[in-house]
Amino acid sequence: MKKAYIFLILLIVILDQATKYLANNLISPFRSIELLPFLHLVNVRNTGTAFGMFRSLGNNTFIIVSIAAIVFITFMLIREREDHFSLSLILGGAIGNLIDRLLRGSVIDFVDVFIGRFHWPAFNVADSALTIGIGLIFIKLIRKGSRGEHKNA
Repeated sequence: MKKAYIFLILLIVILDQATKYLANNLISPFRSIELLPFLHLVNVRNTGTAFGMFRSLGNNTFIIVSIAAIVFITFMLIREREDHFSLSLILGGAIGNLIDRLLRGSVIDFVDVFIGRFHWPAFNVADSALTIGIGLIFIKLIRKGSRGEHKNA
């Protein structure tokens, strides 16, 4: 694996933890700071997965799943056959959120995007990296699949 991807993973983890530290120390849990009419900074604890789903499974379950995912993605990166950029984004995000679960028992989310009364679930830098990485892999798979269909037609 190239040093650039290791740097990307570390950058995501550092940015994630630094922004969560700031959110946790500068924004009280019941306060909302308006940046734009549709974008606020908040301080929310997420004990579930994406969008707060599956909270009832408990933090230890998510720690185990996170560690398994980190090991699997690391293995994929070492094999050097996969999309390193996307996998590095996913790995950095997974590590960032795992640190929260280990240290705090929940993940700190602080970006609140909304239109009127309809709010997207609050998220953080790690969530953004995970989402972009998964999205890029999904796009790559769709492109690969559509190219394969055209070749067979």
